[in-house]
Amino acid sequence: MKTFLTSRVVLLLSVFVVSAACSSAAEARKEDAALSAKLFAAIQKSDYNSFVADGDDAFHGLTKAQFGSVSAAFAPRLATAHITFLGELSQHGYRVTLWKIAFSDGSDDALATLSVMGGKVGGFWIR
Repeated sequence: MKTFLTSRVVLLLSVFVVSAACSSAAEARKEDAALSAKLFAAIQKSDYNSFVADGDDAFHGLTKAQFGSVSAAFAPRLATAHITFLGELSQHGYRVTLWKIAFSDGSDDALATLSVMGGKVGGFWIR
């Protein structure tokens, strides 16, 4: 009986630890949430200067024409989209956050990735 009780306590503690780890991983860092919100808003408003403002030198290499085509494709649909943080990766020194974009028009979802190093945006892609 004692072994059964001990195994139950261990199981419950394991579930608690896993639940705590999952719940803490479910939120983006404030900096990343703010940067992604700013980038999505810039796309919606077709505001190139705001889009590249927090970028590193390479990110500033994005041309207005390139940005314009992305903005034209996504701006109307982003206004009513639901954006959800999915998780975080570490790649080549960048902190990469993943964002699910669920469009209200019923079209396929998209995946956005935000790459940040030293507080500067190194990349932002929507696939």
